[in-house]
Amino acid sequence: MKFFDFGEVVKNDTEFVLFGFPWDYLTSIDLPNSSNAPEQIREVTNDLALTTEMGTYIPELKVVDLGDIEIITNNVEQNLRKAREFVKNIYKQKDDVIPIMIGGDHFCSFPIAKAVGDHFKEKKKLGMLIFDAHLDLYEEWDKGVYSHATISHRLYDLAYINNKNLLIVGTRDIDIPEYEIAEKEQISYLNAHELTAIDIDAYRQRILNFFRDSNISHLYVSIDIDALDPSIAPGTGFAIPGGFTYRQLWHILHEISTHFNVIGFDLVEVAPNLDLPNRITRNLAAKLIIEFISFISNQKT
Repeated sequence: MKFFDFGEVVKNDTEFVLFGFPWDYLTSIDLPNSSNAPEQIREVTNDLALTTEMGTYIPELKVVDLGDIEIITNNVEQNLRKAREFVKNIYKQKDDVIPIMIGGDHFCSFPIAKAVGDHFKEKKKLGMLIFDAHLDLYEEWDKGVYSHATISHRLYDLAYINNKNLLIVGTRDIDIPEYEIAEKEQISYLNAHELTAIDIDAYRQRILNFFRDSNISHLYVSIDIDALDPSIAPGTGFAIPGGFTYRQLWHILHEISTHFNVIGFDLVEVAPNLDLPNRITRNLAAKLIIEFISFISNQKT
């Protein structure tokens, strides 16, 4: 089964390559089964309409779906290596495509973002934007330095990522060690509660200004589904109240696409076993992915 029935062969005009990373071994609780999310997010697209909200014909988007990265559940180093090699192989087929990953827990983002960042030649122009209810800045958690609670820290450890080009947005569940790391390293984040004091236009302007002030022109974007409020996205292992509405995040993604070159993105932490029978979280995830794709594609034409 393919996402919106897209093909699986990279061609000369392909703009986006989508794939799944069905791995949740590095989550910190046993409740969610986000490893099933890539398959089930693909499945719901069979029942969604074939135009985007702004009228783009979805079958005309230049997207291919290469299936899933093959993993061995508890072999962390091998899975990280396979993920990096998967992305490298995508670039071998077409150097300027935009990789899109569906996870999996949030640590799935690390090898993908790293592979995209390593491939991108103008490192000083690259920024990392993370939407998340959490900072995920622990140095270690549970199984060690690799955990969905350490993803932001591992990205921050990359040679070309620093406190001027890493921004975490939508936070509202920050633990003391993470808070202290953010303060010490001066890592920037925007709390979700700030939307009660300013409107969405001012909030997203703060995101734009952060990257503009650092002369960033290209972004990798990581979306943890728990950045959204659990009243509309209940299918996640960490249902923290007070998150974005779908429309708020939709507007932010649209604005990002207008002002920056998005060179890769992912959506992670959907837990189908915790979703409602009407599949609202999976539908929301599929809609965010295809809408974001269309925003980016429309800027390229």
